[in-house]
Amino acid sequence: MSVYYMNGAFRPLEEVSLPLTDLVIQRGVGVFESVKIIGRKVLAITAHMKRLEESALGAGIKIGGTGVIDEITRALREGSLRDDCPGGGECAVAKAYITGGDAIDRGFFTAPRFFVIFSQMDPIFPEGCENGVALQPTAERRPYPLVKSINYLFGLMQTAGLDDMLECLYCPDGYATETLRSSFFVVLGGRLVTAPEGTVLKGVTRDIVIELAKADGIAVEERRPEVSEFALAEEAFITNSLYGVIPVIRIGGTAIGNGKPGPVSARLLELYDANIEKWLDR
Repeated sequence: MSVYYMNGAFRPLEEVSLPLTDLVIQRGVGVFESVKIIGRKVLAITAHMKRLEESALGAGIKIGGTGVIDEITRALREGSLRDDCPGGGECAVAKAYITGGDAIDRGFFTAPRFFVIFSQMDPIFPEGCENGVALQPTAERRPYPLVKSINYLFGLMQTAGLDDMLECLYCPDGYATETLRSSFFVVLGGRLVTAPEGTVLKGVTRDIVIELAKADGIAVEERRPEVSEFALAEEAFITNSLYGVIPVIRIGGTAIGNGKPGPVSARLLELYDANIEKWLDR
């Protein structure tokens, strides 16, 4: 079951639609945010809405002074409290989209549309991810990494037919940056190593995990890990707003550490779960 917000109201599926002229359909022009709802509260709503606004502006979608972000924020909060929120509002996902609309003016999109979809929270794999996941490295680089675009096509192409791979890991020029949907970390000599902000999409959960790690005495080094360091890493993991901390046990054909989830990622997941209340509906 899903719930939809569009054109100023919550509506059933049969009452929501986009015209074929919208550039989200014709050219893939659109940005979005996925946020988790826990106990009828939205996780890190302020950080997500700031990133959504920055993505829209970075893509040339004109939303300044239109109240779009404020309305989406209200819709997220109201939707999480509705009786028909999937999962009873205890565990759900809301995806907020801003499209390119119908009008282009010198490379800017001046008539955007926006909508929010509330849906059931599904597991990554039916068996869960406690035993770790595998990533497929690719020499491709994520286009425009500072914009959270809807266009995942070229990233999805990297794992086509690879059922054992969760998603691709971008490794341009021999350095690991991020995955299709997540921030990427390796553990080297007990330190967390992750690509610096500004070279990758700003990760909301990444920032939370870095804050928790530093408070727990775990050192964090912000640089792009080298692909050659995968074989030396004690652990690796990814972070995202829907699933928190997910251990990575293999990258391509290279086992990470002993090929099993390690103590650092387990500790960070423990800290994340124990402190999540601090980031709910803020």
